[in-house]
This record gives sequence, structure tokens and C-alpha cells, in this order.
Amino acid sequence: MEKTIRRIDTGKSIIPKKKRVAAYARVSSGKDAMLHSLSEQVSYYSGLIRQNPGWQYAGVFADEAMTGTKENRAEFQRLLADCREGKIDLILTKSISRFARNTVNLLETVRELKALGVDIHFERERIHTMSGDGELMLSILASFAQEESRSVSDNCKWRIRNNFKQGIPCCNQIFGFDWVDGRYKIVPGEAEIVRMIFDLYLHGLGRGLILRKVLALNIAPRLGGQWTEGSIVRMLTNEKYCGDLLLQKTFVVDPITKRKLTNNGELKRYYVRDAHEAIVSREDFERVQEMLRINRRKYIPNPQAPEYYPFTGKIECGICGAMYRRKITGAAPYTKPVWICQIYNRLGKQACASKQIPENILERLSAEVLGMETFDPNAFERQIDSMRTIGRDQLVFVFKDGRQVIKPWENDSRKWSDEQKEQARRRSYAQWERRNTHE
Repeated sequence: MEKTIRRIDTGKSIIPKKKRVAAYARVSSGKDAMLHSLSEQVSYYSGLIRQNPGWQYAGVFADEAMTGTKENRAEFQRLLADCREGKIDLILTKSISRFARNTVNLLETVRELKALGVDIHFERERIHTMSGDGELMLSILASFAQEESRSVSDNCKWRIRNNFKQGIPCCNQIFGFDWVDGRYKIVPGEAEIVRMIFDLYLHGLGRGLILRKVLALNIAPRLGGQWTEGSIVRMLTNEKYCGDLLLQKTFVVDPITKRKLTNNGELKRYYVRDAHEAIVSREDFERVQEMLRINRRKYIPNPQAPEYYPFTGKIECGICGAMYRRKITGAAPYTKPVWICQIYNRLGKQACASKQIPENILERLSAEVLGMETFDPNAFERQIDSMRTIGRDQLVFVFKDGRQVIKPWENDSRKWSDEQKEQARRRSYAQWERRNTHE
């Protein structure tokens, strides 16, 4: 019996679907011969895509970055996000070195996009990643691009280190100075803030109190961000403010990861005295360094003290959202542990109006919530997931099974008898007298 084959016509015309095409461009230097600026690259790719009748324009993503080895390029990440959402079928880019110079990251990205059905066309190398030999060619060529990046990095390092030998710095951004004609020049307004910070420290204010003062003045840091205690300490220890330069404090391990380490003797360092005009006197700078050394020795943490307490990481401030930390208050022999919001502790009540909670009150309330006569740290850890303050005088205990119990609290120290108040007055007067006698 002879078989027959009949084509079934659906009656529907098949309209070819347009390919959704995007482009990626990146400018890091003036090396490009064809496209001399980022805007010209964007115009070039926009026109190229729109002129093709079989393509649908899906955007041009363009980054202006110093390197192609880092994966924090905003437009590059946005391009990948659109690919993951199924918005792109083909990516056009000029070359492998424009797309990435890290072989591992390049291949990982290519493989992810291939799995999503997204093709990448590298114009200079004439490679389509969806082709059979595309990945093999990519791995070979990307290795060359990565070595080129390493070579460029080595040349830059040689130039920078040669400059160090001649006392020429490579980092130009610092609060209080501008970089003009190869030298640091004082910025008068910022210099006044630097002098104020050094003066406050010389008069006995700690970094926390200095930070509060700077924040209260609404002083903007040079590179944006926020002032911290760490930035105050870095300023107080920066030799540039007394007119000197310590060169090669840090070094980059390799050009791919860009990991930076502190130079602890791995490379030569160079100290240049009187390299530029000083903001603070050398005498004041050296006095500050000595005070910092004394304070570091004075406040070395007690190695016997435990690093973890039952309430560590458990108490959230209901006002600002920060976590509470343990702190010892009062002068010996009348010290006591309390738990205090970290924002309030660092920046004061203008930043957070919470109250510190004595540790003995936390233990008593926890025992009451657990139905125990005394506080049991193990039972507390087993049953309580977290705690949160409400206002200034309530605590919410959140159990691990989801139950919540609200407990009001009041500081027992506010209920002192007349005798206790008199004793506290005498202690305060004795402490004041000792301080003034010492001075």
C-alpha cells in the first residue's frame, strides 16, 4: 500500500518576527579611531539598528569607565537585566576589550546569555557567540585582551612608582586641598574645618563628639557620602595636613580583581617633608599623633571580656532602626552595663531620641516574659527571636513561634531615695574635684 503525505495549510500567513537588538558601548580613553566619543558611539549604534528592517531597536547601553575589568558598570548591569527579562535577542558591541577584559567574567556572561538565547556580535573580531566555534575563539581572544590589560596596568604602576621616587603623589583628592599644577593648594573654607577638627581633638574631644560637631554644621565631604568616626581619624592621622607626603601607603594586588592592600613593607615607601603648604602646624600634628597613641593604649579592649552577650543582635531601636549595643557607664566603682542605640550613642539625641536600658532591667523583663524567677540566658536564646523598643519606655519581645509580648519598663534609678540621691551627689562632686585637682 502506497503511503500519501498531505500538507495541511493553516491559512495563516507567517510574518517573520523582528529581532530585538541592543548595543553596548564603553569609553575609557581616546584610543578609538572610529568613534571618538561616547555620544558618537550611541548615535552610530542607534542608526545602525534602526536602519535594518529586520531589527527592532532595544536600546544602546553606554558606560564611561576607566576599565573594563570591573563588573560594577551601571549600564552593563542594566543591559544584563533586560536580557534576563527576555527583552533582547542580539547585542552589538565593538570588540571583546570594550565588553570585558576579564576572561572568566566574559565567558560566564556569554554562557549565561547563550542559555537565555541572546547572541553577542563582536564587530572587530567578527564573532557571534551563538556560532559553533564562538566560545573557543572568545576564550583565546579574551585571554589576549586580559594580558593587554595587565600590560597596561604594569606600565601605569611603573610610572606611578617612578613618580613616588621623585616625591610626586598620584592621589589628588583630599578634603582641604585642591590639586593645581602638580601641587596641593589649600582650599580656605575646607582648611578652616580641618583646623577646627584638630583643635577640638587637642582640647580633649573624642572622635565621636567631633563627628557630632561636624554633622551639626552640615559640612559636605569632598567626595560625597557621609562623615564617620573613621573619616575623622583618617584626617587626624593624615600627614598631608602638616605639609608632608607619605607615598605608596597602599598597592593594587593585580589589575583584574583591583584588590587594594595596605603597604606593610611589601613595597618601598617614600616620605617627603615640606612638600606643600601646611594647614596645621607640625607641632600640633605631632601632638595629635601622640594623643592618639596614648588613647589607643588606654582603650585597648579587655581580652578577658566576652564578645557575645545574650542580648547581642537582639534589640532593635523602634525610633531609628539601629541595633542596640552593650556599654559600660559610670566611673569605678559605680560602673554598670547598659544597652544603648548605636545611633544615639554615636550622634546623640538629635539623631535618635531613644533611651538606654540598664542590663539588669532587660534581664528582669526577660525573666518575666519567660515565666521564670531569674534570667536564664539559655532559655532566652531558645525562645526569644528578637526585641524592639516602642517609644522610650516599652519593649516588644518576639518569640520564635511568632508570639509577641509588650512590656513597659522604667529605670529603677529614677526611684532613688533621698539618701541614694545624696550619695550620688557626693560621688559626682568627688569626681569633679578629682578632675579639677588633676588639671
